[in-house]
Amino acid sequence: MITLEKITQYAKTYGFVFQGSEIYGGLANTWDYGPLGSLLKQNIKKVWLKRFLNEGPNIALLDSSILLNTKVWEASGHLSSFSDPLIENKVSNQRYRADKLITDFDNTINPDGWSLDKMYQFIVDNNIKDPASNKTEWLPIRHFNMMFKTHQGVIEDTASKVFLRPETAQGIFINFKNIQRTTRKKVPFGVAQIGKAFRNEITPGNFIFRTREFEQMELEFFCKPNTEMTWFDYYQKEIHKFLLDLGINQDNLTISEHSPEALSHYSNKTIDFEYKYPWGFDELWGLASRTLFDLSEHEKHSGEDLTYLDPETNERYHPYVVEPSVGVERLLLVILLDSLKEETLPNGDTRELLQINPALAPYKAAVLPLVKKHHSLKATEIYEKLRSNFDVIYDETQSIGKRYRRQDAIGTPFIITIDNDTLENNTVTIRYRDSMKQDIIKVDELETFLFNNTKF
Repeated sequence: MITLEKITQYAKTYGFVFQGSEIYGGLANTWDYGPLGSLLKQNIKKVWLKRFLNEGPNIALLDSSILLNTKVWEASGHLSSFSDPLIENKVSNQRYRADKLITDFDNTINPDGWSLDKMYQFIVDNNIKDPASNKTEWLPIRHFNMMFKTHQGVIEDTASKVFLRPETAQGIFINFKNIQRTTRKKVPFGVAQIGKAFRNEITPGNFIFRTREFEQMELEFFCKPNTEMTWFDYYQKEIHKFLLDLGINQDNLTISEHSPEALSHYSNKTIDFEYKYPWGFDELWGLASRTLFDLSEHEKHSGEDLTYLDPETNERYHPYVVEPSVGVERLLLVILLDSLKEETLPNGDTRELLQINPALAPYKAAVLPLVKKHHSLKATEIYEKLRSNFDVIYDETQSIGKRYRRQDAIGTPFIITIDNDTLENNTVTIRYRDSMKQDIIKVDELETFLFNNTKF
């Protein structure tokens, strides 16, 4: 199993993820995505949109704003209930999520749904120590709202107070009527959205697993009441198939269902697809049946009619909602953890290999001249032609063997080597990342080859 330290160092070394504000000593829990990380993020979003928007059942796309009227968060319940249980140690003054302290102490215990008093009593009774001071003197647990607050305008008063969105979903709900009217879609239909969200987490960490700024790929699927479990089952199967199609190892996946007492106030069923991270199984992708809560609450608070008139039955109702939601960065972490390998070759050498799905690979191919002074001109010509349609890289530095290893380490699925045969016969050698086998193909066939072998 790849350790978190290994993946963090790998990500920095090859340009996937950098520490935020690094030259100024960094800013805790902020990350910048480098050249390869940015390409990987874009590819993750592309394949998600292809599967869940383009190939999904009657789906529209939305890009809503990060800043919303504060009344949105009153209606959704975020201002009153979007909180984590915060506990503070009297000696170190360090603050922690109480539920995480409990699961770190005993990972067989799930404190979801416990009252603050029950969690506090468990921590006291079991003498759970502060990781910083090793002391057991705790203040009572209190709720900590995770909304990021800011001010709009030039005067910092109550009237100008706004919040950065903690989820993208509410932008979909408040635009339900606009989307339905302009697209003329009939229920059942869905709305997909990719966008930034912000949560003032008490204890962010585990590299990019839990961050205060992240990007969500979220879908709200509106359906007729009493059909939501059919659509819940549909999306459960689609998520599972999507993860396997990405190349995620089935042995590293499991499903955890929320107990009735741990369900969010809007849900009648929620499950998490969990992945086996270096610290154990933890959340990857959530799937929730949100019932009619959001539309009915926004109707109540706004005074706007958010019901749907069924043209077939002439019945008016609030559609129920099924929501698959996943973080781009968390999925990126899982892909790196699941794909990075150290492989021993038949000759006893080892190579670092990112065995990533070609559709996700930052570069689809590397163009390498076999001998720089003889082949670089033709190699550059081929590279320039390919890069208008594909993310490709050109490399002429060091021996061909070392260049192969560099591309293996960053997951480039195909290497195109330009040699004397290219100059004489207009053919190139294609090297396959995983098997290291080679084929000869015509230069004119390269684009078709890459398209067919890197599509999702």
